Amino acid sequence: MPTPDQWLAVRAHLLRHRHALALKAAGEYPDVPKVADTPLLTSPHWTPAAPVPLADLSLELRPSPELPPLVTDLLPDGYRSYSEAMAALAAPSVFENRETYRLLGFTDRHLTFGIGSYFDGIDVGEACAHEYAARELGHTGELLLRSSVGNPCDPSRRPTNVAISTLTIRHDPATGDATFFLHWRDPKRVGHAGGMYQVLPVGVFQSAGDDDFSLWHSMIREFAEELLGVPEVHAADYVTWPFARELTSAARVSYLGMGVDPLTFATDMLTVAVIEAQRFDSLFGDLVSHNDEGRVLEGLPFTAANVERFVHHEPTQAAGAALLSLAWEHREALIG
Repeated sequence: MPTPDQWLAVRAHLLRHRHALALKAAGEYPDVPKVADTPLLTSPHWTPAAPVPLADLSLELRPSPELPPLVTDLLPDGYRSYSEAMAALAAPSVFENRETYRLLGFTDRHLTFGIGSYFDGIDVGEACAHEYAARELGHTGELLLRSSVGNPCDPSRRPTNVAISTLTIRHDPATGDATFFLHWRDPKRVGHAGGMYQVLPVGVFQSAGDDDFSLWHSMIREFAEELLGVPEVHAADYVTWPFARELTSAARVSYLGMGVDPLTFATDMLTVAVIEAQRFDSLFGDLVSHNDEGRVLEGLPFTAANVERFVHHEPTQAAGAALLSLAWEHREALIG
């Protein structure tokens, strides 16, 4: 059992080397399919052959089955869970245990969810990432916790919170130019994927306090919060909210796949929102340079060189890299 200082040393190593550790951790799963030649793990039926309109996905809410507890000796004495240790010893500025929708199954464009919590994912996924970093430092020889999870793409083996990752593309039909936007996640502010690039917006699929069970409504809130710096949205009326109405009218939203980060087991739905340039500028003329989770990069040309750069040569989160790769593969269908 580590001391608090030993635990913090491993945690610091994990934070400094997340990208390299994720690339290496993908090798622990030689028989699990990967998305678009990236480290993102997937299940064969999660990634369609062509983009699917988001509206074609159906959702169902069921009671969440109990999962067997996972035992670990990674924690300092006195802490019962990884999230409890994080909260006490190394909490980022954004770290709250909120109710989430927990993935239970996904077949034929139909997703089944139950109710879970944000810390459920931390207690398994981030603990497995910590265990992996500890092995890299020679503190342990086996990955017992990771082995007990098995295939992380099987939601019956672990609590599976789903984040909706959206590649936002501004498209000018007059010139054919397309621009995309990325987010650098500040490790001092976030509990997951700090120090890495990611598409934006991204948000864990959860209710906003009004039991709203809608992928698109969850995405609308994240667009407002991450691109415009709007304070956290609660219990919105999406029919009368002008921003929600305009965005719903302007955005062509497609589902491209879903995958699991090999290091942390973070699970992301991969979506693309294409917005015509004039309407984008009307909606996001006040695009922020920073938000509560990090820095927003200025728009980048959606070109083969930039996709190659952020898929293979920058520390981009596995889900973001996979989404960029898939979007480039399907660019004709997405933007013409």
